[in-house]
Amino acid sequence: MDYVQRVNRAIDHVIRNLGGSLTLEEIARAAGFSPFHFHRVFKSIVGETLAQFVKRQRLERALYLMSHAPRRSLTEVALECGFSSSSDFSRSFKQRYGSAPSAFDLVTFRDLRRDEFIDAQSGPDKASRFARLRAGENPDGFEVELRDLPPRTVAYTRVLDPFSSMTAVISAYERLMVWAAARGYSDRQWLGYMWEDPEIVALKDCRYDVAVEVDDVRPEGEIGRFQFPAMRVAQLRIKGGLELETRALDWLVGTWLPTSGYVPDDQPAFESWIGRPFAHGHEVFEIACQFPIKRG
Repeated sequence: MDYVQRVNRAIDHVIRNLGGSLTLEEIARAAGFSPFHFHRVFKSIVGETLAQFVKRQRLERALYLMSHAPRRSLTEVALECGFSSSSDFSRSFKQRYGSAPSAFDLVTFRDLRRDEFIDAQSGPDKASRFARLRAGENPDGFEVELRDLPPRTVAYTRVLDPFSSMTAVISAYERLMVWAAARGYSDRQWLGYMWEDPEIVALKDCRYDVAVEVDDVRPEGEIGRFQFPAMRVAQLRIKGGLELETRALDWLVGTWLPTSGYVPDDQPAFESWIGRPFAHGHEVFEIACQFPIKRG
């Protein structure tokens, strides 16, 4: 468990510094390992080498920017994601996706990932429940509230491959609740967030963090600590199941965002629980969907 916690610290360091140099030595230092031992430990837990992980994170971040910030040039995307040049970015992109970024069919790629997401959900009517909400449609009457959130410190438990088992996510919330209750944090703000967009990242590579806001804590065991900066979010309050949350994000990204004057910020989208997690059972959520944004 100590190794898992250290590797999570390394992953957090990569996420915070994706546009920087990210040397083995500095990432190993963040995890409290020697570079030699860190190589072995990271691969045994994550399933890929550190270099493979960093390159994949940069490329997937680039795809996200290409999807949601189309006014940025490919050179701007390359530099923001930590590539040394546009040619370095193009070469790495083609090696992974089989096409130059300028010729990549992003719509088809996202549709295929969306199909994977639908297939991962249970129920005979899953295809209709998770059908993509087309741009301009708003059958649920969603309305955006803009909020400026202060810096926040959270304690979190990380769930790997969360779409393979809802039980793993629920169990993570239950374990963190026990930890939080013992320290007087159980009635603080609870959050769930995923650093990856499942329409870009393979579901098996997604990571979901179960979190609660805290004053400050020392990481221990599976409990990690992360500090979020102040941010502006576009917020939608919903009460319903995963299909309603999916429609909310479809509307937010496909209809509201393109004409808002904003682009996505470099932070995950949050499920901000209203009350304690799963207070209404495991099929109905009462949450505020919070999508971090900044001026384009």
